[in-house]
Amino acid sequence: MSRFLTTIPNNSGFYNFGTIEAYPTGGTGPTAYGPTSYYGSDPLPANTGDSLNNPVDLGTFPSIFRSIPIKNTHGGLSRKQTTFYKLKLPGARAVQFTQDYSQFSYEKNTNKNTLLAFYRITEDKLREELPINDEGYVYTESAIDYLDESVISGVESEYPTTNLAAGDYLFLITNDIRYLETTYSITLNINLLDWGKVIDEVDASILFEFVTDVVTDALDFENV
Repeated sequence: MSRFLTTIPNNSGFYNFGTIEAYPTGGTGPTAYGPTSYYGSDPLPANTGDSLNNPVDLGTFPSIFRSIPIKNTHGGLSRKQTTFYKLKLPGARAVQFTQDYSQFSYEKNTNKNTLLAFYRITEDKLREELPINDEGYVYTESAIDYLDESVISGVESEYPTTNLAAGDYLFLITNDIRYLETTYSITLNINLLDWGKVIDEVDASILFEFVTDVVTDALDFENV
C-alpha cells in the first residue's frame, strides 16, 4: 500500500502549462491545464486537499479509538492524482491504515493503483516520511540503527506495531497510474494501545450509594 516517495506528487492537472495550438486553424489556442486538457478545456476549480499547502484537515484525535473511512476518485479525466490530509495527535497513538477495497482487482472500485505516504511534521516544519508495515501500522522511524542489539538479536521486529508521539502529521493518497480513473477506499484507524494508561487518575466517577430507588424486579439466573 505504501512506498517511500523520492518526490511528493503534485496535481499537475491544476497547473498552467501555457497556451496550446488551436486545431485545425493553427496559431495559439486556449490555456492548457494538465495532460488531459484539450481545445476549449477549462481549468478545474481548486479544492481542499489539492496541495501540500491546502490539505484536508481531519482534526485532533483525543479519543481512545476512532476510525475514519476515506473514499475518493482519482486519475483519468478527473485530473486528480494526489489528495493531501493532515491530522494532529494530542498524545501517543497507534496509526493504522486498512484496505476497504481489493489491492489486486481491475474493477473501478479498487486500491490496486493507490499509494499512501505518511509524514511527520517536525518542529522546524520539515516533513519526515515514516514507513508503513504490512499490517498497515505507521512506524516511528524511517531507518533502523544496525547497532541496535534488540533488532540484531531478533527481540524486536524491524517494523513493530508502535505508538506515534504527539504532534502534527501529514499523509497523502496518490494514484500510481494517473491516466486510469479508479475509486479507492481506505480506513484510517487511530487507537491508544498502551493499556498502562489504566493507572491514570479517574476524570469522573459515580457514587452508587446515593441510589435510593427500590428494586422493582429481579432475575434469578439460577433458574434460567
